[in-house]
Amino acid sequence: MKKLLLGFAALLTISESQAQTKSNYSQYDLFNPLFNYGNPSPSRSGSGAPGAAYWQNAADYKINVSLDDEKNEVSGDVEITYKNFSPDKLPFLWLQLDQNQFNSKSRGGATTSVLGGRFGNTGFEGGYDIKSVTVDGKNVDFYVTDTRMQLKLSQPLPEKTGIAKIKIVYSFKIPKYGSDRMGYKETTNGVIYEMAQWYPRVCVYDDIEGWNVLPYLGAGEFYLEYGNFEYTVNVPASHIVVGSGELLNQPEVYTAEQVKRFAQAANSDKTVIIRSKDEVTDPNSRPKKEGRLTWKFRCQNARDVAFATSKAFIIDAAKINLPSGKKSLAMSAYPAESDGQKAWGRSTEYVKGAIEYYSKWLYEYTYPVATNVAGIVSGMEYPGIVFCGSGDQTDALWGVTDHEFGHNWFPMIVGSNERKFAWMDEGFNTFINFYSTDNFNSGEYKGGKMDMHQMAKQLFRESAEPIMNIPDAIQANGLGYEAYYKPGVGLKLLREQILGPERFDYAFRTYINRWAFKHPTPYDFFKTIEDAAGEDLGWFWKGWFYETWKLDQSVKDVVYIEQDPSKGALITIENLEKLAMPVTVDVEYVGGNKERVSLPVEIWQRGASWTFKVNSTSPIKSVSIDPDHVLPDINSKNNTWKPLNYKAPKSN
Repeated sequence: MKKLLLGFAALLTISESQAQTKSNYSQYDLFNPLFNYGNPSPSRSGSGAPGAAYWQNAADYKINVSLDDEKNEVSGDVEITYKNFSPDKLPFLWLQLDQNQFNSKSRGGATTSVLGGRFGNTGFEGGYDIKSVTVDGKNVDFYVTDTRMQLKLSQPLPEKTGIAKIKIVYSFKIPKYGSDRMGYKETTNGVIYEMAQWYPRVCVYDDIEGWNVLPYLGAGEFYLEYGNFEYTVNVPASHIVVGSGELLNQPEVYTAEQVKRFAQAANSDKTVIIRSKDEVTDPNSRPKKEGRLTWKFRCQNARDVAFATSKAFIIDAAKINLPSGKKSLAMSAYPAESDGQKAWGRSTEYVKGAIEYYSKWLYEYTYPVATNVAGIVSGMEYPGIVFCGSGDQTDALWGVTDHEFGHNWFPMIVGSNERKFAWMDEGFNTFINFYSTDNFNSGEYKGGKMDMHQMAKQLFRESAEPIMNIPDAIQANGLGYEAYYKPGVGLKLLREQILGPERFDYAFRTYINRWAFKHPTPYDFFKTIEDAAGEDLGWFWKGWFYETWKLDQSVKDVVYIEQDPSKGALITIENLEKLAMPVTVDVEYVGGNKERVSLPVEIWQRGASWTFKVNSTSPIKSVSIDPDHVLPDINSKNNTWKPLNYKAPKSN
């Protein structure tokens, strides 16, 4: 050990972290010059932007269904106008039949653990009953395999201009709990049906891998084409239906008084009750007391639609103020059991708060209505409508509402492939939720400051898996970390510690604007952030997203020049694990003066150890690396150097 002369009588000064620890770090692994080299194509630029020849196919839907609330069954038909803008002839088409997962014989059922789980479905024999399939009015040969259906065309669909009109007549039994995506819940005043994955949908054909036909197993969500939707839902007259997009026949399905209240809500920042708790059991709260009603909706430039229906719904609403001056409507639909100002009575306020915040920060909300539905689903998002747990209250209800509506940006506006890259919607959304929660109602639900040293224990736990995995390959108990929390925290680090808010926000909005209503890959995201922020971040993407590397920065040593504190000191820091980050060091001097030193991540290109000079004029009391605990350092014990006091032994 080195003796450091501090001028104190009878003191031997040494570093607490001087024990020799072998570093696992390699600058050659982290700063690989070829890591972020891709293969630009006419359709995707090396900058991360869509290329000059970018294309994507489209699908418009006309759907007409009827609910049988005695058999818990949906039946109807869908007409899909599929447009092939690709440079390829398509001899066959692939569709998704996601209802087929809700069956113990499906791949999703077969891969459900005996312990069950959120996305498990056993003990229910559901799935589509396909009555007929035609293309351009003619019967077509089709083949169903698990959650996919292939249509074999008599003539290939022409490249760039080909259009096929697909019509499918179908029905399915509604699962009570459909992988926490859809289902139904019994309440005091009636059943609440939350309907999603309720019609056959075209698979995405893209420039990356052609047809995307991964089966639906439960954890992996969806990858869908954009298009325009018109749909009708025929239900008992006692029901109220809420759905994606704009309701086209409001006067036919609501009472005159309720239509008047909607008009009031459209101009009110405060929640307006459309149908109260007391009115739920009043037959006069419906325009028709017997028979059935058909609800008509339209949703433009969307990738999906969903709806909910029940005779038990309380309905309330308020206006959403958008940056452009346009208005949208926040709505909530929930049963009497969920009412109250500690529960769903504040739901519309939460919807409004989340959407106004994201619209101002990221990209303007694009749908005419945003509806929150209370039911059996604990949290699931669809364009313009989300399903949240009917028992949620206070901060839990804010959190799930905020999270699910955050998904209207990722993946509803930015249409990434959720089936493969859950982190590109869940992680991005978790990231933006940090800031919306801090902002809501002057910080009503704002948590304490994050201690990243404590978080490191979860982020870098022994069972951690790389973020860059398909969600169905990640262990169920790790999905929350790898798909949600670690990528969310990573973007927070990138914004606050690496790029700074101004550079990050500009780059992040650039990504959203480039890829709004398109299909980005992880490389498009990485390259766009680098392009717009002006920073090579290959080391960060590799270490955080592709690997499970840990971060451990330490203060190794302090040496005074010529053993004289007045002549300055050399401080040596180390990087002991495979990950690296920029460095902040606080130096505190005897007497109380402090100095902060900031060093870029590039110091670690030189190796695992770095020495820098401070112009000390008095002895150093302590040296701390990452003193504010803003980096996920796995070992805080070696982050601070202090001289150890040693009293010379008494002479005999």
